[in-house]
Amino acid sequence: MATEDTLKKMQVAALRAMAKERGIKGASSMRKAQLIEILLPTDGDRKTENTVEKTETAEELAQEKTEEKHATKNVRRTSGRKAGSNNEKQSGSNNEKQAGTNNEKQSGSNNEKQSGSNNEKQAETKNENHTGTRNEKQTAEKNDKKVEVKNDKKKDRKTSEKKIEKNNQEKKSSDEYKQKKNNGRMHQNRRGRNSENSQAGAENAEKAQKAPDESPVEAAREQAEIPRYKDARPCRGMLEVLPDGFGFLRGNGYTTDENDVYVSPSQIRRFRLRTGDVITGETRKNNPTDKFGALLFMDSVNGISPDENARRTPFEKLTPVFPNERIRLEREGGSAAARIVDLVSPIGKGQRGMIVSQPKAGKTTLLKEVAISVMQNNPEIHLIILLIDERPEEVTDMKETIAKANADNKVDVEVVASTFDETPENHKRISEIVIDHARRMVESKQDVMILLDSITRLARAYNLTVPPSGKTLSGGLDPTALYMPKRFFGAARNMREGGSLTILATALVDTGSRMDDVVYEEFKGTGNMELVLDRSLSERRIFPAIDLAKSSTRRDDMLFTREEMVAMNIVRRALSGVKGEEATEQFLNLISHTKTNYDFCREVVRMRVL
Repeated sequence: MATEDTLKKMQVAALRAMAKERGIKGASSMRKAQLIEILLPTDGDRKTENTVEKTETAEELAQEKTEEKHATKNVRRTSGRKAGSNNEKQSGSNNEKQAGTNNEKQSGSNNEKQSGSNNEKQAETKNENHTGTRNEKQTAEKNDKKVEVKNDKKKDRKTSEKKIEKNNQEKKSSDEYKQKKNNGRMHQNRRGRNSENSQAGAENAEKAQKAPDESPVEAAREQAEIPRYKDARPCRGMLEVLPDGFGFLRGNGYTTDENDVYVSPSQIRRFRLRTGDVITGETRKNNPTDKFGALLFMDSVNGISPDENARRTPFEKLTPVFPNERIRLEREGGSAAARIVDLVSPIGKGQRGMIVSQPKAGKTTLLKEVAISVMQNNPEIHLIILLIDERPEEVTDMKETIAKANADNKVDVEVVASTFDETPENHKRISEIVIDHARRMVESKQDVMILLDSITRLARAYNLTVPPSGKTLSGGLDPTALYMPKRFFGAARNMREGGSLTILATALVDTGSRMDDVVYEEFKGTGNMELVLDRSLSERRIFPAIDLAKSSTRRDDMLFTREEMVAMNIVRRALSGVKGEEATEQFLNLISHTKTNYDFCREVVRMRVL
């Protein structure tokens, strides 16, 4: 035990630390004299202090119970506090008397033994009484605060419990509502319906009964309320997808125009659009500063709905077969050229034919005759006439001739041209759009025919635009320049699943350019039909200037009738030993004496000789 002198010599911080070690409460707020007085008492005094603390805690519990009773009776908080303070004062005074007398006796006896002076007893008793009253006031105030805090906590707990119950009820109700809603959606999805309310569900049920095979994209489109714009205008054009992923609808003959319509990459991916698709829909400009209008809605793609078009089979996965359906060129009031082509080198749907011609041999005139015959005899075929690197007056003449023959607009005919004053890049771009457009139509099981003039000039354009490979063929032709023209020409085929693409392309020979001869030799074995024109016949004013001996069609037995097959075998045997010019002239004379090819074949079979 430390004496009073040693405690007085110690600092306040050390005294507070000693008091905390002994477990004395409130030591941090006490002064030095109070700390000395608390630290001096003996172990017996500590026991009395512990008993006092126990009685204080018991009294606090009793006070809490009384306050709870008052709270249930709707007594105000102030009256409860006053009652608690009065009880604390009474209990504090009683405890002070008991604790004070005990402390006085024990401390007095101890101090008498140590010092033996009566003055010290009186001073100690006065100090103890003074400090006791202060401690009692502090404990009473603390008890008041504790009671208030506990009451507040209880009220907060009650309010929080009520909030939790409300939240739980709201969650339960929302969960039940969601479950009912999800169950309704699942039930609707099983029937192919997805509606938000009962009315929409009934409408969708009627639609599902009427059209059970409707696709989910169409159902979603009908259910969704698509906003319509007053400033939207209808649009139609051919899609050209650029390397960056977006595209434009070209509405003015495959060339760029200010009226082109922008198509976003998301639309291209969603509906599986590709270059060459013909799209009809609505467009508008989102901002006044936009250069092009944007595609808002699609009504049809290649004449069918966008959903059906998205399910089409790619062109590369279709099965090519030999042409087995004939395209007859003979017509009433037609020229002899069409009748000769029908007999010498017949054309079928899906034919890959080449018209080999020298300059000024009449190839353009022959193409006109073929186009007019196809328009009259086979109106179901979509005809595309592609003129590459041609003279502008030739383009105008072709357009006027086709427009005159198709005055009633019963046949779908397109005349696409890129004149010689255009850049090679434009030749390349237009030819690729045309062949892609034809592929898309074949995927839709349509019959398409392309008349190309000429494939030699197309190869020249690619030779100028492709990056050099480091190798050069004779005539300065890069081998890689032939890849895209071969892709164009090789797209012609007859599909087993339906649809066909027929291509008749002209090839120039004997032009004085070695490159043209190389191009012809490269394409010579790729076609399954060949029609050769002779310039010497055209110089003698014999039209059509067709070389009968060199013109033929592979597997012509699939296109000829039995009488035609027998008749043409007789004709070829008879003309095999005759010169080309004389054979053509004799053949033309015999045809001119008959009205139709049927009469000609019957006459040849009957006579067995020309």
